Order: sequence, then structure tokens, then C-alpha cells
Amino acid sequence: MPDRKRKPERTTPRKDKICKTCGRTFEWRKQWARDWDIIKYCSDACRGHKPGEVDAVLEATILSLLADRGRDKTICPSEAAKAVGGNDTRRDWEGLMEPARAAARRLVAAGRIVITQHGHIVDPSTAKGPIRLRLR
Repeated sequence: MPDRKRKPERTTPRKDKICKTCGRTFEWRKQWARDWDIIKYCSDACRGHKPGEVDAVLEATILSLLADRGRDKTICPSEAAKAVGGNDTRRDWEGLMEPARAAARRLVAAGRIVITQHGHIVDPSTAKGPIRLRLR
């Protein structure tokens, strides 16, 4: 019987993935090598967080603020956080800033809005610093 060559193992492409909860990209890690095909979340915190009422209200508020402003105008995510959390003191709405940014990333993934910095469209998962939201 002739010697058989062993088939090379098929490797899953190590492309970046987008987290289902927060919308950020995350990279392949060695600890995920076995399960890379089924990984959906970037962290345990994202795996445990399910978008709730506040997240739906933030998304609706972002879309309504943008509709009121018009197609070529932008808003800051803090405006949506202030509208939902109350505009009395910074403490009332500051905790909603990251959920507002996450809601904006989900709307970008749905194709409803774009995120801009200095007037240019940017990738929402890698954008750092102040961002603006605009209708698509």
C-alpha cells in the first residue's frame, strides 16, 4: 500500500468580526481558536447584555432628532442621551452616553445612519473621540 499524504487541516479564516451587542469589531484570539466560527460577542459583558427598552428608546430618539434636523444636518449622541435621561444635570444623562453610542452603531449596522468625524464618514467600531450622527 502506498504511503498516504495527510490532508492539511482546514483553517478558518481569521477575519475580524462585529459584536452583535455593541457593534465594535474584534479580532481573533488564540483562546477562541476552537470556537471562532460560533463566537458572536466581543466580551462577557456584551454576551450578558441584551438590548432593552432604554436602547430602543435611544435608537428612536436618535432617528427622530435626525428627522427633525433634516437630511444634511448632524447630531451628537449626547443630544439623544439628554433627551432620554433628562437635561437637568450632567449626572442624569452621562450614564447613557455609551448606550447612545452603541445604539448609533446598531443603526449604522442597520443602514439607517452614518457616523462622521470632521465631516468624513468613519468606521463606527474604530471611531474614537467626538462623533456626529447623520441620516444616510
